[in-house]
Amino acid sequence: MSALPTIIVSGILTGGIYGLLAMGLSLQYGVARVLNVAHGEFVMVAALLTYELWVRHSIPPLVAAAIIAPLLFGIGFLLQITLFRGLKARAPAPAVFEGNALLVAFGLMYVFQNIGMLRWGGIARSGLWLNVVVSFAGMSLRLNRIVAFAVAIVVGVAVYLFLSRSRMGRAIRATAEDPATAGLMGVNVNIVLAFCFGLGAGSLQSTFYSISATIGFSNTVIALIVVVLGGLGSVPGSFVAGIVIGIVTSLVNSFWQPILVVPVYYAILMILLLVKPSGLLGKK
Repeated sequence: MSALPTIIVSGILTGGIYGLLAMGLSLQYGVARVLNVAHGEFVMVAALLTYELWVRHSIPPLVAAAIIAPLLFGIGFLLQITLFRGLKARAPAPAVFEGNALLVAFGLMYVFQNIGMLRWGGIARSGLWLNVVVSFAGMSLRLNRIVAFAVAIVVGVAVYLFLSRSRMGRAIRATAEDPATAGLMGVNVNIVLAFCFGLGAGSLQSTFYSISATIGFSNTVIALIVVVLGGLGSVPGSFVAGIVIGIVTSLVNSFWQPILVVPVYYAILMILLLVKPSGLLGKK
């Protein structure tokens, strides 16, 4: 059990990435009511583009992320103001829109997945940026995981402050509460929804994970579990739930069988939904 502190801290570091992964999906559904099951494919594209820029052009992943993020934001923005806005305008009821948006998101998932397969194939790649061991308090941790966790926390705090302090952030929260009223008060609902949709991608996974064009769906599953566990629309909830799932992953991989990780996720999720349906930090 002497390795337990290292296992838990490693889980916390991984959980920060899970929290960032879930944050975009949480905002997309909380504001736009789009259950974007293609979310993981955006992350896949970001990870592989980051890998290419690092391996082929020696551009550090953090710099590459600053280049790739606006590109993926633009793709998400265009999808929202064209495809999903059109669906919303033609839907006779909100429930119909959500169902149609889910079907379209499934289509986008397969489109992006196949584009990824055509561009990069199914071969796994490992850039392993900053892959050195750092000793701290008797624990041996990988520097790339520490840096990725720190960046995830900085981005998460920035988004939280943006949502709680800025005018656009207040508009986003108003839209989540009542889109119709927000529109009457002068909030450009379509721009707000497009903005949230564009927040979904990140590229930190390429710094320490083995990545391929097939990682999108597993990322989406993890993000969905973390979102529901943390509470829909809650940025702090996404990070708390992400860390919980990260620790669980690390413990199961170390002391049990890795194949049981996903069943354990769902067991935790079902127990929480029975005890607290709104999630860890979700509103009642």
